[in-house]
Amino acid sequence: MKVSEVMTAPPVCVGPRVSLAEVTRRMAECAVGSVLVVEDGALRGIVTDRDLAVRGLGGGLDPGARADAVMSPRVVTVEAVDDLQVAYRTFRRTGVRRLPVLDAGRVVGVLTIDDLFLDLFRRFADLLGPVAWSVLQEPPGPPQGA
Repeated sequence: MKVSEVMTAPPVCVGPRVSLAEVTRRMAECAVGSVLVVEDGALRGIVTDRDLAVRGLGGGLDPGARADAVMSPRVVTVEAVDDLQVAYRTFRRTGVRRLPVLDAGRVVGVLTIDDLFLDLFRRFADLLGPVAWSVLQEPPGPPQGA
């Protein structure tokens, strides 16, 4: 399975000069824990809810401060065409919780740990559906003749 099949798209993006108040509003409005900072089509960084809490508003910055004041400029990414195993290894190796997804250098989505959990839950449901049905068809108690 490819990253593009599990990622969240489109990503929530802001420019580097957007205020922290606007970043916070966009996160709340879109129910996300991060926004990608994009300028002229290029990924410049990421601002997470933790960045806002620790380095931004929680760190004493004014709500009018800019996104680039708190963003993490070194962003680990994956490609939309990568196999999900590449994403799993990247999450394990780096310890990040969100991976911007690129297609030919252009931001097309975000893959989160939660996206992978949802994919796993769907797979388990597919596997357990027939098993659950067969269990429901069996009479309760010990097997007959035991």
